[in-house]
Amino acid sequence: MKLIVGLGNPGAKYARNRHNIGFMALDRIAADHGFPAWKGKHQGAISEGRFGSLRAVLLKPETFMNNSGQSVQAAAKFYKIEPQDVIVLHDEIDLAPGKVKCKSGGGHAGHNGLRSLHQHIGPEYHRVRLGVGHPGHKDAVPGYVLRDFPKADEDWLDDVLRGISDGAAELAAWDTAKFLNTVAMRVSPARSGTGSKGPKAAKPAPAPAPAPADEPQTAQKTPLQKLMERFR
Repeated sequence: MKLIVGLGNPGAKYARNRHNIGFMALDRIAADHGFPAWKGKHQGAISEGRFGSLRAVLLKPETFMNNSGQSVQAAAKFYKIEPQDVIVLHDEIDLAPGKVKCKSGGGHAGHNGLRSLHQHIGPEYHRVRLGVGHPGHKDAVPGYVLRDFPKADEDWLDDVLRGISDGAAELAAWDTAKFLNTVAMRVSPARSGTGSKGPKAAKPAPAPAPAPADEPQTAQKTPLQKLMERFR
């Protein structure tokens, strides 16, 4: 069994925040793969289902971001899931908007949700880093991640979320190469059957303009007509 965690803050006021992209990803997975309705349990919202033969528990901690580890620890203990079978999806300011990367273990890089997970289950879990961009200065980060995605971001955000859902089975199996390829097919689809743009087709030459009505159509006259014209 796998525990797939999306990080975010509970409540409607945070629902479209950049910080809540992990929640958004799990909502898309649950809807697309027929998981049952969310239930309140383990200090969060959970939904249990399958990707083929692989069982998975989706978890959205409702302890607020800074205490996400409490909910993850409680769920992992209940289902007897080791940290190596926990996969966490979270916002990443150090990646450009729309970029997705996977990582296993390592530091929390100052992310408060990850810091809490480190404290409660250790660092040996898997992460899916979902790029939301950087505001440009570290002092602006809190306000930036707690603001809604602007309308201009809706297209790439929808593509990323759908790509994550498309690759949910590979994600659960932690087949990162296949998962990231599936996401890329949504975000940057191939332009041809070979996946390359290919050379541009040559433009057809413009058709010659028709001759004016009073201009002699000499090319269409017989030799006899041409000879008769010379003696007029």
